[in-house]
Amino acid sequence: MAPYLETVKSFTEVPITNEGVDTVVFLEAADGLVGLFDILGSAAFSVVQNDLKGNITKVRTRYEATPTLSKTLELLVENEKNEKKRVATEGLLWLLRGLSFTCQALQNAQANLSEELSTAFTKSYENTLKKFHNFVVKGIFAVAMKACPYRADFYAKLAADPAGGPAATQEKLNEELNAWLAALSSIVARVQTFYVEGKHDKGF
Repeated sequence: MAPYLETVKSFTEVPITNEGVDTVVFLEAADGLVGLFDILGSAAFSVVQNDLKGNITKVRTRYEATPTLSKTLELLVENEKNEKKRVATEGLLWLLRGLSFTCQALQNAQANLSEELSTAFTKSYENTLKKFHNFVVKGIFAVAMKACPYRADFYAKLAADPAGGPAATQEKLNEELNAWLAALSSIVARVQTFYVEGKHDKGF
């Protein structure tokens, strides 16, 4: 075993070509991000985690049904655009929103070393998901933000080797996490721009 970020697919490993973002590797990296919520350790985040998992499943199901037409996220969306129900297109849109929320929260934490996670996640929520949520969902997220673990505890778990091996140094952890988040942020921005320019987000 090894510290968490070394055990999952990094967003830095996701191939991007002229055709777009590789679907299979992107979904593997997204699975890795979902696991971060286990490290956060609060049951209050289960609503976020389950939403991410459900949307990953929608995109993966579409890929498995039409693999040659869905090699990249962009091709997958284009391939589905004339169908009556665009399940994967909607799933990917919401997945990008959830990834953006998590990414910005952790980037906030990385940029402000004295800031607790509850503050970093709250700021990110206000910038990303809040505008899409109704009163009830906003309340659920407010509870989740308050239930964030202490910053020091989260980073200690993120650096730890579950098998009892040596933990990653803070420097190594920061290096890996910053690269992971920068790659994720770039992919999210790219695909969200693709949605807007192609009007693929209409109706969702």
